[in-house]
Amino acid sequence: MQLNTVIFDMDGLLVDSEPLWGEAAVEVFNRYNFQLTAAQYATTTGMRTKEFVEWWFNHYKIEARHMADAESAILKSVVEKVGAKAKPMPGVEHIFNFFIERNFKIGLATSSGQPLIDVVVDKLGIRNFLQAIASAEGLPYGKPHPQVYLNCAEALDTRPTQCICFEDSFNGLIAAKAARMKCVVVPAPHDRKNEKFNAADLKISSLANFNTLLMQSL
Repeated sequence: MQLNTVIFDMDGLLVDSEPLWGEAAVEVFNRYNFQLTAAQYATTTGMRTKEFVEWWFNHYKIEARHMADAESAILKSVVEKVGAKAKPMPGVEHIFNFFIERNFKIGLATSSGQPLIDVVVDKLGIRNFLQAIASAEGLPYGKPHPQVYLNCAEALDTRPTQCICFEDSFNGLIAAKAARMKCVVVPAPHDRKNEKFNAADLKISSLANFNTLLMQSL
């Protein structure tokens, strides 16, 4: 099946928001007297905020009645932080031009909700290039469940097997592969050598490195 569609993750792939998510989580979780190590935080990267909070509140035995307030506080903080200081990841302009030149349909499939999507899309100036935006926020299951990718493909009127996805997290990678899509993973530098990313069809260090030869190898 010939590839004709590209679907991008957002956080950590197109915009350097992951450290800002981490900052927000630290600030909010401090209120409940616990902190995550970098290794702990990495295990839940790509989850929706609600699932992320629930996971760690259960782990640290924090009363469930506080979960909604913590989720709301993290989301509000992240939107503010991303709006104020987030930067595009290297290669964003290159990767969009690459697929625009080849007349690919272009979509976005993210765990984040609409307020953050709007901030990022406008900050990067990519709204006019996106034919579909799918959020997992309101779905029964987020990544690693494939539904957000399947929804995006449906909105683009494309078969999953015609899609190539770009991800930075393992949860996102599993979601893309479960949707029967090709997946190119761009892990964070500290996680680049982790063998779990070998499950992707291709692993690269930057969006700027993707080219025709690599696409032909998929």
